Amino acid sequence: MPHELTEKTCRPYAKDESPLSADVVESGVEQIPGWSANDDGTEISRSFAFNNYYETMAFVNAMAWIAHQEDHHPNIEVGYKRCLVRFATHSIGGVSENDFICAAKLNRLIDE
Repeated sequence: MPHELTEKTCRPYAKDESPLSADVVESGVEQIPGWSANDDGTEISRSFAFNNYYETMAFVNAMAWIAHQEDHHPNIEVGYKRCLVRFATHSIGGVSENDFICAAKLNRLIDE
């Protein structure tokens, strides 16, 4: 699944489309190392660790480029040697395939 996801691009979702079910979200994150779903399956997240601030910011900049290319933007929290990334498709109020596509592409940045 992760390799297939990195070959895909995100698509717009209409407000009347349904998010993925919690069961589908849970099985999806099991296939993308390091990612987990929140309790109600409405977002996926991962905390990335780095050796220093420069590496953290390089990752954030690369992530920003991916988000811009995919037109799908995460919520992020940045610290000195870490970055917490949370994905959800806001237009549908939950997780979509777009979130998995972007998560897989971020993992690819760090060779996972």
